Amino acid sequence: MNKKKIINDPVYGFITIQSDLVFDLIEHPYFQRLRNIKQLGMTHLVYPGAIHTRFHHALGAMHLIGLAIETLRSKGHTITTEEEEAATIAILLHDIGHGPFSHALEHTIVEGISHEHISTLLMDKLNKEFDGKLSLAIEIFNNRYAKSFLYQLVSGQLDLDRMDYLNRDSFFTGVSEGIIGFDRIIKMLDVAEGQIVIEEKGIYSIEKFLIARRLMYWQVYLHKTVIAGEQLLVKILDRAKQLALRGEELFATPNFAHFLNRKVSKEDFEQDGIHLQRFAALDDYDIYTSVKVWTSHTDLILSTLCHNLVNRNLYHVEVTNRQPAREQVELLKLRAIAKYGITEKDASYFVFTNSIKNNVYHVGDGNINLLMKDKSIKEITEESDNSNLLALSKTVRKHILCYSKDLK
Repeated sequence: MNKKKIINDPVYGFITIQSDLVFDLIEHPYFQRLRNIKQLGMTHLVYPGAIHTRFHHALGAMHLIGLAIETLRSKGHTITTEEEEAATIAILLHDIGHGPFSHALEHTIVEGISHEHISTLLMDKLNKEFDGKLSLAIEIFNNRYAKSFLYQLVSGQLDLDRMDYLNRDSFFTGVSEGIIGFDRIIKMLDVAEGQIVIEEKGIYSIEKFLIARRLMYWQVYLHKTVIAGEQLLVKILDRAKQLALRGEELFATPNFAHFLNRKVSKEDFEQDGIHLQRFAALDDYDIYTSVKVWTSHTDLILSTLCHNLVNRNLYHVEVTNRQPAREQVELLKLRAIAKYGITEKDASYFVFTNSIKNNVYHVGDGNINLLMKDKSIKEITEESDNSNLLALSKTVRKHILCYSKDLK
């Protein structure tokens, strides 16, 4: 069978699958599941075109790492065929542990375990299936390989993951502010002292990359209506799990029911393979099918929340620099108690506060370094004449107040 396939990608054009092993991994059910998990969760409720999947994104990141390795080789750095394939696999599988609706439900379905850790567990399982052929990829993915610059291409402040999702999310949402010069940035990549650096003349492309990332967070990822949709889904899952753990009968697909009807911890995941098996068959359709059925559930809170999501009657969200006034929150809760005939505790399903943060570039956490003409290495904020860049290195935290629109 010819496994040297070409994929037509709407963002980059033709993407080539470089080896038989990579092809077999793409064909594996663990990876094919990503076709059914949207890259941007509930963002399509704001930007209708944002229905691209984590499958698309993983292939795009795989394509970009190939370009990056080609660039580094052209500058005299030795990267073997085995290392190239391993780095390709590491970034191809970097999101394989994402659950349905990704970040919105990361700590709702399973407690105390990140998608990165689930990715590692799934990669270990794949490694056994493929007779140890993923061992080097796993070393790179977990930053245990001597050439740490390969890990930085997979996971860092200037990795190919971020480069793809900025470009791809911008393309599918239509938000042009996220467009970056990925091709120029990749051409400016180099390695110095074993670390990824950017040639000095690429500084403006990096500034544009960081500013684009900031704008995409406020305009897309942290858009208040996106937050409204995600928070509504989180509250639905929270209510459903509370009811299920109390013994209430809830419709759910078999794999979803496995997590809905019991508490599954990180330790459970690591010790009993059934949890990983069930998770690897779970996608957006399991969740949304259940939500649609729950619109007619006898529990008023669950059915109201589900009905609101299905009909896009989302929370009203107020984003502020200061915490919302306690009096305002209490007044809204009293309205919820009166309107729905619920307890004060249950009013938190209809009125609640939270916070969001935007941290585009964190100095000290795998810095973006420039390779100067004299071969010295400088952190980018030291050399940039853009005063905005220093501001981008600080975490911006905002407060949100969410409440049902009929409580206005």
